[in-house]
This record gives sequence, structure tokens and C-alpha cells, in this order.
Amino acid sequence: MNSNQAFSYSTNQPFPHHLPPHHVVVYPVDPCVVEALRSAIGSYVVLETTRGRIEGCVVDCKPDHVVLDVHGKKFFVRISEIVWIMPH
Repeated sequence: MNSNQAFSYSTNQPFPHHLPPHHVVVYPVDPCVVEALRSAIGSYVVLETTRGRIEGCVVDCKPDHVVLDVHGKKFFVRISEIVWIMPH
């Protein structure tokens, strides 16, 4: 079977089971980091992430991301990507 045949099925046929399933990645919640960021709402912080450093004012914090205001622009940073936090 070639790659074109794998996707040629009609809508009234069951989905072909020979295709690999999609995987969902789940990141655990880090309640200590979330709590620290929530207590810093309204404060200026420096975050070191796996992609580099970002500085700004904490606007909001959810279980999976934090919102920073950096010179009027909003940045949404995943909690799972944060290495360390420093109040500024």
C-alpha cells in the first residue's frame, strides 16, 4: 500500500485502523512555580526558559502558562519551559 492509498477512503467507511494513532503530550502542573508566579502578579520578574531569558511584568498566571507584559506586548510562556524565576 502506498501513502496515497492510506488516505483514500470514503466517509461512510470506518476509519482505517492501520494508520498510527496520534499521541498527546501532557505536561504535569508545577504548583510551586504557579504559586510563585501568582504571588508575583503586578511585579517585574526575570524568567529563564529553555529558549532564553525574558523580563517583564507578570499580568496573569494559569496552571499551564504565565502572561508577561514586556514593553506593552503580551508574552505567553509555558510553565513547563521555565527553568528559574527571579524577582527584579
